[in-house]
Amino acid sequence: MKTTSSIISLKKVNKEYLLGDGSIFTALKDINLEIQSGEFSAIIGPSGSGKSTLMHMVGLLDKPSRGEIIVNGKDVSKLDDNQTSTLRNSYVGFVFQQFNLLNKLTILENILLPTFYSRKILDFDPLERADMLMEKFGIISKKNSFPNRISGGQQQRVAVARALVMKPQLILADEPTGNLDHKTGNEIITLFEELNKAEGITIVMVTHEMEIAERTRRQIRVLDGEIISDKK
Repeated sequence: MKTTSSIISLKKVNKEYLLGDGSIFTALKDINLEIQSGEFSAIIGPSGSGKSTLMHMVGLLDKPSRGEIIVNGKDVSKLDDNQTSTLRNSYVGFVFQQFNLLNKLTILENILLPTFYSRKILDFDPLERADMLMEKFGIISKKNSFPNRISGGQQQRVAVARALVMKPQLILADEPTGNLDHKTGNEIITLFEELNKAEGITIVMVTHEMEIAERTRRQIRVLDGEIISDKK
């Protein structure tokens, strides 16, 4: 029987914000969530449900008001900003709806960007890995082009390659098909499916589209800051 290990665990995580009138808004309430290695999961919910705040917690982009976020047995909510940033850069790869590519950099340079900010000695050749990813995703011919000269689907493939270049344990995709037409969005989800099935890459995708969410193996539904269902 194949055993799985936890990528990240959230234990009784709460997130509160102080509003301008002095009141407190609770965005997340006692969230317990465990993401296992090799999962392909979706966090779903309407606008304002708390799914984006939950994504920020899973992606180590924010710290809880209360509760624990455990990575490799360590409570990362107690790390300082520099320690958290170092861990996030090597542990999580991000794919965003807006692509977030820099138009002044070539496709190759955009993919290599996370390696420029690495604070650890890399155990791979960044250029070789970038070339391998571009070849794999069919964008090698665009390596010296600029983002505003390629299609939206190609830009998103560049974003996926950038997310993978540091060999992260987790890919976190925030509405990755939101700016794409149906056909191109379907191609990107198929790419995620292939990465998950063939290479065992752990992927958590945030979406409000049920058609997209149903292509994952697990759907985590969020409403009013709480997980109301967790379907595997």
